[in-house]
Amino acid sequence: MKDKDLRKRVPYHIQRDVLDELGVDQVAEKSDFKISAVILFFSIFKIFSFSLFNRCTGPRFKSCFLSFVPLLTWLPRYPFRENAIGDLISGISVGIMHLPQGMAYALLAAVPPVFGLYSSFYPILIYFIFGTSKHISVGTYAVMSVMIGSVTERLAPDSDFMIPGNDTNSTSLDIVSRDAERVKIAATVTFLSGIFQVLLLGLVRFGFVVTYLSEPLVRAYTTAAAIHVIVSQLKYSFGINPQRYSGPLSLIYTIIEDCALLGQTNIGTLVVSIVTIIGLVAAKELSALAARKIPIPIPVELITIIIATVVSWQMDLKTEYGVEVVGKIPSGLQAPVAPAVSLLGSMVGDAFALAVVGYGIAISLGRIFALKYAYKVDSNQELIALGLSNSIGGLFNCFAISCSMSRSMVQVSTGGKSQVAGAISALVILVILLKIGELFEELPKAVLAAIIYVNLQGMMKQFGDIRSLWRTNKVDMVVWVMTLILTVLFNPDMGLAASIAFSILTVVFRTQLPKYSILGQVPGTDIYKPVEDYNQVKEIPGIMIFHSSATLYFANAEMYIDALYEKVDSHKHPTHIYSQAYSFTHNYSAVSAFNQGEEPKFSDTDESGEEAEANGDVHKLSVKEPKDVGAVEVGPDPDTDTTLPQAIILDLSPVNFLDTVGVKTLRNVRHNPYCVVESMENGDFFNEKVTKSILFSSVHDAVLYCQQGNSEEVQYILMSYTHTRISEVS
Repeated sequence: MKDKDLRKRVPYHIQRDVLDELGVDQVAEKSDFKISAVILFFSIFKIFSFSLFNRCTGPRFKSCFLSFVPLLTWLPRYPFRENAIGDLISGISVGIMHLPQGMAYALLAAVPPVFGLYSSFYPILIYFIFGTSKHISVGTYAVMSVMIGSVTERLAPDSDFMIPGNDTNSTSLDIVSRDAERVKIAATVTFLSGIFQVLLLGLVRFGFVVTYLSEPLVRAYTTAAAIHVIVSQLKYSFGINPQRYSGPLSLIYTIIEDCALLGQTNIGTLVVSIVTIIGLVAAKELSALAARKIPIPIPVELITIIIATVVSWQMDLKTEYGVEVVGKIPSGLQAPVAPAVSLLGSMVGDAFALAVVGYGIAISLGRIFALKYAYKVDSNQELIALGLSNSIGGLFNCFAISCSMSRSMVQVSTGGKSQVAGAISALVILVILLKIGELFEELPKAVLAAIIYVNLQGMMKQFGDIRSLWRTNKVDMVVWVMTLILTVLFNPDMGLAASIAFSILTVVFRTQLPKYSILGQVPGTDIYKPVEDYNQVKEIPGIMIFHSSATLYFANAEMYIDALYEKVDSHKHPTHIYSQAYSFTHNYSAVSAFNQGEEPKFSDTDESGEEAEANGDVHKLSVKEPKDVGAVEVGPDPDTDTTLPQAIILDLSPVNFLDTVGVKTLRNVRHNPYCVVESMENGDFFNEKVTKSILFSSVHDAVLYCQQGNSEEVQYILMSYTHTRISEVS
């Protein structure tokens, strides 16, 4: 409140000359140095070579190596007394969560449940060495698992593993061969996605691609992926065996197939599913209430699978009621296996989608915790850590991983303060793999499906985003809805690409449909606002200031001209506008000046070269007397004033780049400015007749210039580039 009052009391008063671009160049002593493409290339090559051969020696090499392996930096300084107990409790708690979640998410990837545990163990150890985030829990993740599942089911469908039975027309499914092939496919696509993350996104610093994953897009995408997850698990909840579909609209076909097979529902499986879901929801609610008194979260999911396994074993659900169970779980670790090179070509798109989505989710969550606990997460190092986790994990039959919000929240809430918690959870998983895993062979798959349903309730709550986005930003709401639809219809891999394309198109559409307005001066200031939005803002007599809310380029150049002519006609101004300038990156304004009632002879095709030279000498109209920035008269209402204007100012503040079409457009209108200025220079825009004196540092300079000139002499389109914020002129 005090700051606002202070701004009201302190007068804003500056006196200076009205400066055109030539004047600015003289005062600021503009450098003539320009970076050509060749110079830029050799400069980058020189810096890279110098860094590689000269700086990566001795201390520099040590620093490089330590940044690549962060474990060697923070582990020797690990505060054992402060963090050890919290990391131990947190690691055990999260490790216990990995057991049910890993087995459940393996079903999403269409591989045997034990590989979900492998996919949690190896990546956690690798991330422990190379990762920089202290609080995220890497491992299996529902969205990544369902993306893996779409690949495995597409490349290894059940139909490829049908073997003839004893009867002439009977066939049976070779589950062992199918699962072995799917494990190989999942491991190979994981390996390839890791290579993409390490080489393409990490070392080449290509991680900027995740900037195209806006928050509405990511939230809608994860919601759509959750729908895919739920539909894929319906067969385990109802005990049916629908045909598997892949490709676009496969989700719709699967739902239709499931509905057609509801008459074959296994009642025992359905009862197990319903009881498990109700029990899990109730237990989680009680656990949330007890969390205020109990520092360690209750392992609801672990308790659930233990009870379900015991009940299934005692009641022999598999034999008596036909309930499908997990089956054999081999103990111990597997030796590394080379990826199937022959499959790489058929999964490049899937691997790249996995790389981008996995990194986008992990870095988003990592930054949230880094901001909360005041430390820095190296985004490129995170890419390398995730890439190594996936590429090395793929050699051990793991499938792609990312980080989980639920596990990360448990890790933080139980006192985890460093990556040591992750290492301890990996040890818990190792014990399960070696000794405990085989005890869960009688666990019903319907229980794992129920665990997935309950864990996805947070994602399903994201449907509430539609309502909030409708109130705040309707374009983002459209992006959200379209991302959901595209991902549901085209599957997570193709849906991601389509969603990003649509999101980018919305930016293009917004530039194609900008708001065009006439600006007037806020009384007593050098601030200009749309006259239709403010009652006290009036147009300056004899001057029309035309403003567009978007940049000027090929997609909206014609609409820009049409809107300008429409505004001119509506204000009883001449319909012919001439200009020879452009607008460029720093936010600019162009001024279009006319003599009263006749077209200025300004172009290269003027009838008289002498007259054109006289008209082109804008310097003789320069105002050299210091002027008060607020000294601009606001005259009669332009709606009732039929006097033709001396000038039209094109406010190019939002213009941050200019392509060739934009340059030609401004030549046809005539005149613009700076990065803009550099583009004009490169495009041979300036000559003896058209100099930088048509460019001004602000709209206000252009207005003062026009007001100080004689109406008979001001015959040209002038330009000014303003450094005010876009919000001040839009």
